[in-house]
Amino acid sequence: MSPLISVTHFFELSKSSDNLIILDCRSDLSDRANAVKLYNEGHILNALHAHLEDDLSGPIITGKTSRHPLPSKENWQATLQRWGVEKSSTVVVYDQSNNMFSARAWWMLRWAGITNVLVLDGGLNAWLNAGHPISTLAPSPSPSSIQIELANWVITAEDIPSLQAQMLDARALPRYAGETEPLDGKAGHIPSAQNADFSKNLTSEGFFQPKEVLHQRFAQCRDDVICYCGSGVTACHNILAFDIAGLPMPKLYAGSWSEWITDPNRPIATGIEGEAL
Repeated sequence: MSPLISVTHFFELSKSSDNLIILDCRSDLSDRANAVKLYNEGHILNALHAHLEDDLSGPIITGKTSRHPLPSKENWQATLQRWGVEKSSTVVVYDQSNNMFSARAWWMLRWAGITNVLVLDGGLNAWLNAGHPISTLAPSPSPSSIQIELANWVITAEDIPSLQAQMLDARALPRYAGETEPLDGKAGHIPSAQNADFSKNLTSEGFFQPKEVLHQRFAQCRDDVICYCGSGVTACHNILAFDIAGLPMPKLYAGSWSEWITDPNRPIATGIEGEAL
């Protein structure tokens, strides 16, 4: 089954499903308070707010972690309980347009063993363009008692040298090549990584490319792919694209570039290695 859901199908699902959780994952990397403002100004009816920093990330340890480290199992479990998520829930996640934040939520839910997780293709923009309404009401879900086990899908910086896996960097090509770095203190990429800009997974209208196009993009990749990006967010977008394409899901180097550069002994490469995907 595709991990995507169209606006049409989601609208019908929202009217008929009693075990549906909707997560508004919109965020703003330059202004964390703006995410709350966006949600309060209007969201899909019954959507809960999934805040990137507060809900989808753990505490930042300066000089050690990435900008968006994964939360602990206990904290992620508590968040799912607060949202009322059960193992049997259908969870639909969305953001504004390119699904970079909802892809992170999708991956984290799947990581926790929630199997029926769907990403609203085209996000809130597609919902509004279809003429559907938004709401300013914040739902109050009944807490669940879900207990989770996390899948072995995460790679650490210490794992990377010995694995010799194929690494895909989801950032834009100039950041990967070390030509510019707007967010982190050092520019470049992890040596041997190929560039796979996550935005190429999308059409100009903000929808995911057809399954066949994504399959063609990633079909030549090896079976041991590791995805990373700046802080472990857009890497999930590439993992989602693999899943849409019907390909095995890569593992995630969750710390990504912003963690990699905290250790001055870790090597840094610049320029372009191999063929950009």
